[in-house]
Amino acid sequence: MLIREIDANATDEIDLVAARMRATVVEVEGEENADRLHSREWIRERLLWHVTGTDVVAKVLVASISGHGIVGHTILRRETDAAGQAFGLFSTSYVAPEHRRQGIANALLEAGEAWFATIDLNAFATWTSSTNSKLIRLYERHGYRITERGPNDVTGTPMVRLSKTI
Repeated sequence: MLIREIDANATDEIDLVAARMRATVVEVEGEENADRLHSREWIRERLLWHVTGTDVVAKVLVASISGHGIVGHTILRRETDAAGQAFGLFSTSYVAPEHRRQGIANALLEAGEAWFATIDLNAFATWTSSTNSKLIRLYERHGYRITERGPNDVTGTPMVRLSKTI
């Protein structure tokens, strides 16, 4: 397995990761809510903002396996909280269902934390639906804890913030 930055000039990579960003929303929130949350166009533009935006410190990492292509991704960016403290945000993570439980999500999370360290961040977080037990367990195995609850998503399900400081 190889973890690398997405190729900003490879339309097929951009399209694949954008489609999988939507798949993440569908998996957690359901098909009927996916478009209410974010249009396909918005998702693609948001991905491109992370890749080429000049007003954001961000990175999109992809995991690829020889013969299978890109099997997962994670989107990272530098954020600041209400108190002005910088932290690294895992904006979204995804592993193709047929490649789950092979350590890919762990590797992406660890690569993300390593990148955050290179930009002098020692606090990390992600937000997810409180029903996304698989992602919550993944982050908890890496030392993250639920530190905040709410607001609710479009289905009325509370969101949770998982955080870790090293």
